[in-house]
Amino acid sequence: MNERVFVKTQPNAPPGFFAAEARGLDLLRVDGGPPVPTVIAVEPDRLVLEWIEPGVSTPAAARDFGRALAVVHRAGGATFGGERCGYIATMRQDNTRAVDWPQFYAERRLRPLLRQAVDADVISPADRTAIDTVMTDLVDLAGPRESPALIHGDLWSGNVHWAADGRAWLIDAASVHDGHRETDLAMLQLFGAPHLDDILAAYDEAHPLADGWRARVALHQVFPLLVHAVLFGGGYGGRAGDAARRAMTAR
Repeated sequence: MNERVFVKTQPNAPPGFFAAEARGLDLLRVDGGPPVPTVIAVEPDRLVLEWIEPGVSTPAAARDFGRALAVVHRAGGATFGGERCGYIATMRQDNTRAVDWPQFYAERRLRPLLRQAVDADVISPADRTAIDTVMTDLVDLAGPRESPALIHGDLWSGNVHWAADGRAWLIDAASVHDGHRETDLAMLQLFGAPHLDDILAAYDEAHPLADGWRARVALHQVFPLLVHAVLFGGGYGGRAGDAARRAMTAR
């Protein structure tokens, strides 16, 4: 009997691109966490995964997902970062460890991307200044100190796979690292997700969020908006600058 599989390919994939995703899926395989596909084979130009039959989202599945995501977040390490680099889209992410999140976010995420955005001329001087200010003030903007959380790192709605088995699966895991748990929740809110209020309410019940977390959503969204600016240009540089200004206003 033929077994259905899901094959991801990427011509001229960066070194270690699919290995990073396979490693991320293995890291997310936490008891009580959202299910992740089994890795069948990893090659330089492809990744072979078990087939997960698609289904539809439901409020019950969303609540289960919120609780399960909280379980994964509790499985973080001692410091922020990871043992190896990761990828968001095809862009390499430096996961060199840092002892505090503001340092990690500024130096491993925002600063390298801002440099690329400036070099590609996809961000205005005013928006660059706003993001520079956020990096300078991150200690004040970050809110209460949080322990490192094991996060997906690219948790926009397209990376939550609603399956026929009634569960929400995590996919596309090349960005997994020990980070700030609010990052995953801010990513879910960036482009919208089915039954988002159910996800967030169930998460907060299982793993209560720090005071003011909603005001910090814009802070965590600066990074993915910068990624989009570098990859796609358009108005994303301006949106990244707007998010930075909202983050500063919300302090």
